[in-house]
Amino acid sequence: MRGGRDHQPDEGSNGVGHAPRPAVQHPPTHRPLGQSPPGQSPTDQRPYLPRPASARGKDPRTAQFAAPSRFPTDPVPVFTGEAAITEVLDLALRVGEVLLSSGAATADVMTDIHAVTSAFGVARCQVDITYTAIAISAHRGLSSPAVNTMRGKPAPAASSPSGYNPADLQKAYALPSATAGGGQTVAIVDAYDDPKAEADLNVYRAQFGIPACTTANGCFRKVNQSGGTHYPRANGGWAQEISLDLDMVSAACPNCHILLVEASSTSLTDLGTAVNEAVKLGATEITNSYGGGESSADSSYDSTYYNHPGIAITASSGDSGYGVEYPAASQYVTAVGGTKLAKDGSNRGWTESAWSTSTTEGAGSGCSAYDPQPTWQTNVANVTSACSKRAVADVSAVADPATGVAVYDSYSYSGQSGWLVFGGTSVASPIIASVYALAGNAAHVTLTYGSYPYSNPSSLNDVTQGSTAQCGTSLCTAGTGWDGPTGLGTPNGTGGF
Repeated sequence: MRGGRDHQPDEGSNGVGHAPRPAVQHPPTHRPLGQSPPGQSPTDQRPYLPRPASARGKDPRTAQFAAPSRFPTDPVPVFTGEAAITEVLDLALRVGEVLLSSGAATADVMTDIHAVTSAFGVARCQVDITYTAIAISAHRGLSSPAVNTMRGKPAPAASSPSGYNPADLQKAYALPSATAGGGQTVAIVDAYDDPKAEADLNVYRAQFGIPACTTANGCFRKVNQSGGTHYPRANGGWAQEISLDLDMVSAACPNCHILLVEASSTSLTDLGTAVNEAVKLGATEITNSYGGGESSADSSYDSTYYNHPGIAITASSGDSGYGVEYPAASQYVTAVGGTKLAKDGSNRGWTESAWSTSTTEGAGSGCSAYDPQPTWQTNVANVTSACSKRAVADVSAVADPATGVAVYDSYSYSGQSGWLVFGGTSVASPIIASVYALAGNAAHVTLTYGSYPYSNPSSLNDVTQGSTAQCGTSLCTAGTGWDGPTGLGTPNGTGGF
């Protein structure tokens, strides 16, 4: 979502049945986020995000979008600048929620939303990102197939937690969670308000014997994107993402303070403003569990929102498999891929492989079309042999919903609340931000964006199994050293961070 494009937690497919939908004119071609148009080089793989003629070549912050005559409106509305994006995408989100609740399939709902919003001149890339706030899946958290066969929804609420808990994650990644993290503040940037955020956070922490983290004891703080307490409107889908992020920071770094910054909307302008506010308020690490297609304007968003030396900023790589998303593609963040994490009989006690449920659901990876290759990637053979620009991901952590994590959320969404099981790279990003916090580098050295793991790859668990596509390179296939889906690997203590 560029300059007003809505960014949402990335979604996977929703397995619910089809229901009647409004009759709309469908665009001639639909391609899932992460797939390229025919003829595109596999070394330049990126989401194919065609812009409608009315929006092509225009900056969405200043362009005027008028409904084409083929769309029946009387009178014809004219949307201007940021208001255009906000009005149309908010309408799309509400319509999508209604359709999904009536049983429509995710793919069908996306098709209809694309058609309607395109008629108003809103680029598809904006819709792809906005739509992910509707169906709860990958970035926000996919349901575990072992618990619930309905993709795109959290597992049914339970009276006790299922999925990996804090002790599991700490053991799997050899984290010094009991002793490290003091003095660190991990910021979580999400859109809209979760009215139950603090209460739910402390239900999770109490369940697993973690000390309370409250506003009263100074551990927790919630603000809007301007640092105030006039919060944006509540949103049940984003509330689940917020709960997931809060719980993963608590699991990996229970001694960390937590700053929740709620953006007013899902536009990059608002989410980026929230990132800057987190920096202003003293965050030492910032996690971002949202993403969307790349844009030629990304360099300006890089410098405006994500260029903060000395602060570890992480971003989920995406959950649609092979393909690149932004802001994970930014040279100024640590792009976090995903793995399938399972217990085994090895000395470590755990094994990992690249997360891939299907060709359209798995850890995002690939070559950026716009962001330059950072210097710390220029000496990595697996990167330079496949990419001339920024390569995604850098590192990874658990993301497969089949090996998902326990999350507590009481703000009901689509009839789901209580103890849930989530997956997706939305799980991985806050874990990695918390590992940075455990390492404490922001307080002792000038952290150069995502470079530190590249200087210490031997301190990571190299993930060498699994693939997300048949691309013929390390961009989609795990192997020795760097690869796209898992980066340099997963945490083995804090030495790589």
